[in-house]
Amino acid sequence: MTRYIWMVALFFCACDQSVLSAQALATATAPGAYISVGGTGALFESGYGQRVLSGTSVFVDINPRRQIGVEAEGRWLRHDRLANTTESTYLVGLRTQVQRGSFSPYVKTLVGLGYYTYPYNSARGRYFVIAPGAGVDFDLSERFKVRLIDFEYQQWPQFTYGTIHPYGLSFGFSYRIFSGSHTRLAR
Repeated sequence: MTRYIWMVALFFCACDQSVLSAQALATATAPGAYISVGGTGALFESGYGQRVLSGTSVFVDINPRRQIGVEAEGRWLRHDRLANTTESTYLVGLRTQVQRGSFSPYVKTLVGLGYYTYPYNSARGRYFVIAPGAGVDFDLSERFKVRLIDFEYQQWPQFTYGTIHPYGLSFGFSYRIFSGSHTRLAR
């Protein structure tokens, strides 16, 4: 019986080429090209009327290179105590990250459109938005990440009553739907 267990274990080791490879594993690796999708919960200070809005967002990270990529996000926020005060943004831009073990700190600069519904549906507006931000992702596995924190400081320069600066935090998860090969980092 012991010999059978050893043979099965040896068979599985032989199937994994990295175990029997004569090459040493790289001391540092980083993900190559990948695409991931995710969702977050968000809390934002509105910038208009000092309202705190909460809601959800979805995002897509497309990294054709190890550290540089594109992020696209849609966020839908609402203030439940005032009738129908909402703030929605649809943004896209550059994102750069570094891999430090299981942690991936990043910075991003996104641009796009923001939609604001004023209290009691008194008016609606569409505005240009610039949104620099930063955050940290944590790898749970090769496919799953936790977005530990994402901070954005938005600027709405064409807002009807003057420029506003909404800012807020998001937390969530992502799933890597495509993964290229890992890239060996230079020492």
